[in-house]
Amino acid sequence: MSGTGATTHAINVQDLGKKFLLQSRGESTLKSLTLDWITGRRKAREEFWALRDVSFSVQTGETLGIVGANGAGKSTLLALLAGTKQPTAGSVETHGKISSLLELGAGFHPELTGRENVYLAGAIMGLSRARMADRFESIVEFAELNEFIDQPVKHYSSGMYVRLGFAVAVEVDPDILLLDEVLAVGDVSFQRKCLERIGEFRDEGKTMLIISHDLETIKKVSHRILFLEKGGVQGLGEPEAIVDAYDSRSRSLQSVGLRREWGSGEILIKNVEIHDSNRSPCESFRFGEKLTADIAFEAKERIVSPVFGFSIADSEGRLLYGNNTQLEDFDIPFVEGSRTLRLHIGELRMARGIYLLSFSVHSADHKTNYHRLDHHSTITVTADAAFEGCYMPLQWEMDPRDAG
Repeated sequence: MSGTGATTHAINVQDLGKKFLLQSRGESTLKSLTLDWITGRRKAREEFWALRDVSFSVQTGETLGIVGANGAGKSTLLALLAGTKQPTAGSVETHGKISSLLELGAGFHPELTGRENVYLAGAIMGLSRARMADRFESIVEFAELNEFIDQPVKHYSSGMYVRLGFAVAVEVDPDILLLDEVLAVGDVSFQRKCLERIGEFRDEGKTMLIISHDLETIKKVSHRILFLEKGGVQGLGEPEAIVDAYDSRSRSLQSVGLRREWGSGEILIKNVEIHDSNRSPCESFRFGEKLTADIAFEAKERIVSPVFGFSIADSEGRLLYGNNTQLEDFDIPFVEGSRTLRLHIGELRMARGIYLLSFSVHSADHKTNYHRLDHHSTITVTADAAFEGCYMPLQWEMDPRDAG
């Protein structure tokens, strides 16, 4: 439901729920389908609540970021706010004109040209053709589509689609702007333009709701962040705190399926604590920061020359780096009873992402694995530079002998 009038809230959501009916699983044979048709029997359909008991409000001029794993209900929430889906339960109240970019190419007719789709989008929003004509050049210029604006959009690339969609969404001067993963598509220069325009919207006192998996960006642009999980609200508050909570939850869920513990048991790794350079417990690090791992272990009997090791894998469990005390010539003559071994990593030089740390202790001849904790600890690394895997200092140079 939409309304007008003076209010401090641009959006008010109360006990919102959205249910979908899914076809029950199981194979349908020609015989079963025929019997169903003859008898009028319908297959039972499963209920799936994409959202349930969701309540929050957004003040006029506030930017609310929305985070959550795939399937958390983020896109369904924006669709309910935009009015493209209707709630099963609860209420949605909005104040002001809404513009949205909810999915790639949504609202565009593939057979129409970019120009025709711009005017169609304006008509859907209730804007006159004359008003859209006034904004047309700004839309085309922002989208960088001067050469292609009279081509059918079915020939557009995904980047062209999102550029035109974003340009239309922001240039129609809405009171409320809804954006779903607009920064996930397009080149770096266009993403920068989008962020600049989002910043201008903030300065103009517009209300925005933004879905993004880019946690660093969403922290910068949002006043508050809403954390959704399995259709429910898991957190709502300051960006730093909510992103940390979401990040920690993601790491925990991501590592569970890959964890494995095994070994002969003569030495047991009892606990591993991860610390930053200030010796504070830490799960999130910046590129280049120091990490310390305190590995508490217990040897049930005297074990001569044990070798302790560790490895770092990406979020899918693919090995990136591994090392041990033997390779580093750190001799441990024997262990007995309870002790703590400390691992210092001078610099974390990985790309931004989630990483899984494994720890192990085995015999010097590698024939006996006393204890292994595969993918035991999870950390997040953030980085300003864009690269994959581990960082290596490098430079590119054109051979001057090849010059004409």
